[in-house]
Amino acid sequence: MNIKKRDSSAILNSLSGGVVPSRGLQYIMVGRTDEAKQILADLQNIKGGSSVIKLFIGPFGSGKSFIQALIQQIAFQEKFVVAKADFTPERRLYGSEGKAVAIYTELMKNMAIATVPDGGALPTILDKWISDVQSKVVVDKNYGSVAFDNPDFIRDVEHEITNTVSKMDDLIGGYDFSRILIQYFKGFVEDNNELQRKAIKWLRGEYKTKTEARTDLGVRDIIDDNNYYNYLKVVSQFVKQIGYSGLVVNLDEAINLYKITHPQTRDKNYETILKIYNDTLQGNVEGLYFTLGGTPEFLEDERRGLFSYGALKRRLESNRFETNEFRDLSQPVIKLTPLKHDETYVLLQKLRDIHATHHGSQSTVTDEEIKRFIIQEYSRPGADENLTVGDVIRSFLGALNILHQNPNFNRSDIFGEEEGPPEPRNTVHSRFATTEGE
Repeated sequence: MNIKKRDSSAILNSLSGGVVPSRGLQYIMVGRTDEAKQILADLQNIKGGSSVIKLFIGPFGSGKSFIQALIQQIAFQEKFVVAKADFTPERRLYGSEGKAVAIYTELMKNMAIATVPDGGALPTILDKWISDVQSKVVVDKNYGSVAFDNPDFIRDVEHEITNTVSKMDDLIGGYDFSRILIQYFKGFVEDNNELQRKAIKWLRGEYKTKTEARTDLGVRDIIDDNNYYNYLKVVSQFVKQIGYSGLVVNLDEAINLYKITHPQTRDKNYETILKIYNDTLQGNVEGLYFTLGGTPEFLEDERRGLFSYGALKRRLESNRFETNEFRDLSQPVIKLTPLKHDETYVLLQKLRDIHATHHGSQSTVTDEEIKRFIIQEYSRPGADENLTVGDVIRSFLGALNILHQNPNFNRSDIFGEEEGPPEPRNTVHSRFATTEGE
């Protein structure tokens, strides 16, 4: 397998630890081709000026986190900025005492681009933008080179920056956002790291009082629980203004909204989802791809889930003509199912080859052994209800590590005996029927 060491390391280390790798997903993508095509189509529409909201719904282990990681990877290729965060009891869409702005702060901290894929990309985005503006001014005004010691050059660059950010002044929150960007540029020119740090702190929503922000930066407002969503829309406009395709916001673990015990607070969170839904689909915001990952009860429970909120239920009910075979992936809710056993089989084949390439060795694990491994895993008591594909992957990678380091290990302890009595066709064996001809 032709794979970079960096990608194989990310895949093996992440999956062994039970998390989705942040890179190299193209090497292990199985059974999600239709979803990937829809994601690309959505991103192309957003490039054209629209916005999209998608809810990826499935039980634990169905691949929600994988889909969002796949969205990130495709978005990087299409020159999007990507921000991600998980809901927790302290991070919500609506709340007091900093619980709502906390989700915004987490998104800004985790902001990523193709060259800074692991988060913390906000300063890089701003510095690159300023450098691009400087280069444009050098060409347009015939300066010959960047000249920080020339007041005329600094004035022309600041004028160009002001022209860009002033386009956001009409947005709610856009004026103060623009002033902060000017302050960041001032710190850039003067090599004032403290001023830049304060500007980043404001942009991340980390100021607690308006007085502190006014003292440090001379602005009249801060990003807080009540207005953070307005500023998220401002950010999506800003990244488009400076040359990116748009902003992708991936929010996972939405079950934590479902778990909110106070009915009014829970409804307020769902009301925010409704607002985002309306804004994206009615064209009130451009360049925003908003995704939520949640379980079926988060969506369908009519007592505590999204379906308990009438306006959302009407909007999020599935296309009534959709079946398991004929799906409508253009609708807001995409229901995910765990990989079938034959798809898991193909995935483990890929992981076997990645593992061997990573260690510079030739794998001794056969396709037949992989098949027996899956049969053995799903034959354990309670496996159908409790075993996830992620559990199978972790066990399989552990087995590969043991065999690589201990060639004399008893393989039957991992893969079971090679021969055994035939099993009825309604067992897990029958689920491999579609792979026999591959």
